[in-house]
Amino acid sequence: MANNEDYLARPRKDGTWAVKRVGASRAASIHSTQAEAWKETRRLARGVGSEAFLQGRDGKIRARNSYGSDPQSTRG
Repeated sequence: MANNEDYLARPRKDGTWAVKRVGASRAASIHSTQAEAWKETRRLARGVGSEAFLQGRDGKIRARNSYGSDPQSTRG
């Protein structure tokens, strides 16, 4: 699950998109489009080796990227 080094892109009531670190009270940045916010979220998560989450307007997680070491090995 999410920890305090993970980043989340989520919609705001005014139609913009906020990028924030999980557990933070303030947004790290505000963007006019979802694509810009998602790009910045992935960049920040990649920089600290954590996870990036994209939350849709319905509140559900739409996308998730992991940039750290994955503790769970899966067969594929």
